[in-house]
Formats: sequence, structure tokens, C-alpha cells
Amino acid sequence: MKLVLFDYSKTMVGKILKIGDAVKLTKELNIKGRTIVLAGGCFDILHVGHIAYLANAKKQGDVLFALLESDENIKKLKTSNRPINRQEDRAKILSHLDIVDYIIKLPCFKTDEDYDKLVISLKPAIIATTKADNYIFHKKRQAKKIGAKVIDVTGIVKNQSTSKLVKLLKKLI
Repeated sequence: MKLVLFDYSKTMVGKILKIGDAVKLTKELNIKGRTIVLAGGCFDILHVGHIAYLANAKKQGDVLFALLESDENIKKLKTSNRPINRQEDRAKILSHLDIVDYIIKLPCFKTDEDYDKLVISLKPAIIATTKADNYIFHKKRQAKKIGAKVIDVTGIVKNQSTSKLVKLLKKLI
């Protein structure tokens, strides 16, 4: 008997949306009175901190959209050796989490205005953050423009970060 640990071919592809499709869907969901929550991140090597963030974000509303950073932006934000997993693979992994309703693969946004335009077009009710979020100012500015709330859904989970995992793996190699 052949053991298959994870079959990528059975990815929940319908959960991975293009920006245009996500905008149409959020319009429909808003008309129906559903509470949309946005939670953004790199989600490079999924760990318990990511799960806590996404699970707590999901508790804030009806529908959770995960905004998934591009490979190019992760290289700029982290190091040239990142991401470990390509955006396509990160999207497939997130698609298997029941707490994530939809994933939006972000293009390589160059400016804050690019993010603003997307958030304004999606019109979420909630923008989820973590305590000590480096981009809280931008998220609050976006929320104010659309009448949304910014909610800290979790703190930093001690000893849980992809950067720490990468450093640990390098030591072991």
C-alpha cells in the first residue's frame, strides 16, 4: 500500500481567489450582511502562531479572507533567502485550513496605496492584527476610510516565528 501524506492535487482551489473575484464575492457577502475579516501575512512555514492568529481572526466574523504576500515582497521584508515556500504552495496549504474561507494571492505591491486600494475595494468589517504589528498605522488608516475595525486578535506567540524556525534549521544543517 502506497502512503500519501499530502496530495496537493486535491487542494481546495475554489478557496484561492484572484483579486477581481474576491472583490465581487465581498460585495455579495456585504449585501447579505456577512461580517468579513481580513488577515494578512506571509505564512511561509505554517506554525502555531499562524494558527492562533487565523483562528482568532475567524472568531471576529463570518468569513475570513487571508491576504497572502507575494514572494517578491517577502524577499524585501525578510531576506533574499525567503520565502522558503512559493506563494502558490503557501496558498494551497492555507486552503486546507477550515478556519480560512478564502485566500487572496497578492501581487507584488509597490506602495501603501496599492494595499489601500485593495482593502477599500474588499470593504471588510474587521482587519485582524497581532499585538506589536509593524503596519498597524496603515491598517488603522485603511479601516478609518471604510468604517472597519482593527482588532488585535493575538499577541506574538513566544518562540514561534518562521524566521526563528529558519535560523534553527540552518544550525542543524
